[in-house]
Amino acid sequence: MDIRVNFDEQANKIIVDLDGDLDLNSVGDFKRRMDEEIDAHKTDIMVNCEALRYIDSTGLGILVSILKKVRECGGTMEIKQLKPYLFKIFDVTGLTNVFKIEVAE
Repeated sequence: MDIRVNFDEQANKIIVDLDGDLDLNSVGDFKRRMDEEIDAHKTDIMVNCEALRYIDSTGLGILVSILKKVRECGGTMEIKQLKPYLFKIFDVTGLTNVFKIEVAE
């Protein structure tokens, strides 16, 4: 899993690029890095999933945990470029009602 996390000062937003699989093996580092960024900036987050290939229940749980922390800081979180087959996982679990999601075409 390759994770790029940047703070865009112009947009006042944390930009996250996920590449690979967000699963049991990769969520620890991802959660730690996101906690650090949220604590430092207390702002909105945009997660780019264009290169995300797979997500399991652990990955979904971490995204929900991050969303909760962002909301507690008064921010918002959006998921962009989610592949249709990954969107189905969010839909089946009811998370399409929780996250603002943009599906890739």
